[in-house]
Amino acid sequence: MEAIQLPPRTIKSFHTKRIRIIFAIFVAVTLFFTGAVLQDRQALAGDSVSTGMPAPDFVGKDQDGDIHKLSDYRNQWLVLYFFPKADTPGCTTEACTFRDGIMKLKKIGASVVGVSMDDRESQEHFAKKYHIPFPLLADHTGAIAKTYGAAGGFLGFDHRYTFLIDPQGRVAKRYLDVDPDRHAKQVLEDIKKLKSSKKNA
Repeated sequence: MEAIQLPPRTIKSFHTKRIRIIFAIFVAVTLFFTGAVLQDRQALAGDSVSTGMPAPDFVGKDQDGDIHKLSDYRNQWLVLYFFPKADTPGCTTEACTFRDGIMKLKKIGASVVGVSMDDRESQEHFAKKYHIPFPLLADHTGAIAKTYGAAGGFLGFDHRYTFLIDPQGRVAKRYLDVDPDRHAKQVLEDIKKLKSSKKNA
């Protein structure tokens, strides 16, 4: 019996539909797992650090080799932010927005400290390249990130989390879904609101 030959156009159409179906399945699976990861992220941070609790102590060495600990920032606001990796697009944007807004933050009594699993040399290179005027802690063992529930992100890097710590050393606000482009402005506005609410209390 002679095999039936389908027209080239029909074969092409069949392959196109199959590719679309495979792509749709891929997107659906990706969205499902992304949602699950986001839920896990929030649960992880929620189990470790919650608003109103005393901020966990930390000790870390910055890009210049100086040691920083939580008690150094007593009686001032501290923006402790975790980022995945130095000198990558999102992390560069976030660091530069904090750099550009650092004077406004200092004016309202706030300091900024960045933390990632990069080594000290990488933090130093990153800080010099983009003129970062605040400490970038080299948490290469992930000890600080684990304490704050920020460890175990994509490919083992830190999650992009931020913890706003008040002058009494308590967690005033946490950010588990950070937009690098506007995060510095968001934190600035939140500190102003929190300071205002404390005055009116």
